[in-house]
Amino acid sequence: MLTDKELKAAKPQNNKIHKLYDQAGLHIIVHTNGGKYWRLDYKLDGKRKTTSLGIYPNISLKTARDKAIDFRRLIEQGIDPAIEKNSIKPNPNHNTFEFIAREWGAKKITGFDTTQHNYRRTLERDAFPYIGHMAIKKIKPIDILEILQKVEAKGFHSASHRLLFVCSNVFRYAVATQKIDSDICRDLKGALTPHKVKHFAAITDAKKIGALLKILDDYTGTIQVTSALRLSPLLFVRPSELRLAEWCQINFDKKTWEYFIVKTQADHIVPLSNQAIAILKELHKFSGHGRYVFPSRKSDDKPMGENSVLTALRRRGIAKEEMSAHGFRAMARTVLDEELDFPAHLLEHQLAHKVKDANGTSYNRTKHLAKRQEMMQSWSDYLDGLKTETTTPLCKPIPETNEPI
Repeated sequence: MLTDKELKAAKPQNNKIHKLYDQAGLHIIVHTNGGKYWRLDYKLDGKRKTTSLGIYPNISLKTARDKAIDFRRLIEQGIDPAIEKNSIKPNPNHNTFEFIAREWGAKKITGFDTTQHNYRRTLERDAFPYIGHMAIKKIKPIDILEILQKVEAKGFHSASHRLLFVCSNVFRYAVATQKIDSDICRDLKGALTPHKVKHFAAITDAKKIGALLKILDDYTGTIQVTSALRLSPLLFVRPSELRLAEWCQINFDKKTWEYFIVKTQADHIVPLSNQAIAILKELHKFSGHGRYVFPSRKSDDKPMGENSVLTALRRRGIAKEEMSAHGFRAMARTVLDEELDFPAHLLEHQLAHKVKDANGTSYNRTKHLAKRQEMMQSWSDYLDGLKTETTTPLCKPIPETNEPI
């Protein structure tokens, strides 16, 4: 992805126009006259198209990315942004909860991130039918409480907390855009039944980890799922981040994977061990021509299914009480600390947790990168050693089927 420093320093090359690519079709054209013009490539109705987003530096990198998000949202609805941007008309319903919520969603709910799309489904199912038509200024805390109680009455305590969280985000967006003065959801703190957080199942015993890794290596499915399964313990990122990985984010020379985390709204770098590089290079022969590292078997324009890794674990006979797709993070966090003695701050940085150091400095994606590179290589070597030492099977695998995931 582009950085502000690279953009500022970009100059014409050999008196020819050239492009600098950011992500997901967003790029900038550096003209021979020194001008820099934002463009977005996209596909609609099977046709490849390009639209302009403005001129740098009038349109900054952040603004260009925000515009690209808005345009992709239109594209998902089958609307051509090149036409729509020139035909925006006043809408009398601009101040309703639904309109503002969808406006917020167009900026925050993008791509194929599962968590973000759950937010949209939550609004459409539990909020819009009841308060969607109301002017956001006229909505009172009791209106929100009533829709929360409807969800709670069904026994869905976690869903009610998610609904409150999403509604609060919509109200805060309305405050930021000067539609209202404050977030009324703050007044509902403590009004819901407490939700007990259930931790993801994870294996942290060394012998069981070795047995698990052997099972993963023996899995025979599609190459994208097989590769994702083998990379999961090596990289220990969130499952949604892994399946959404794009080839433009992978740098084989620097041995890094750089991407933006939607959940925490932060850039992140994952140093790649030699073992991870080897898996990715093999996979590149299969999917390197497309956008996604792990494409769907139905379309190169979409990532593989959100439950692909989890389903593969279950097919290998690994019970949900033993291990989850998210459990690789807890596995690495525990063993790297307790067995390999790596300091906690390195682990927190690698897990992309927003923490502050002793000097009060917030999370920096490039901090301790060399040490994290060493840690990730040591982790991969350690896992290889566990596979070699382990002879006891973890479980009895479920017979393989020919049905792809």
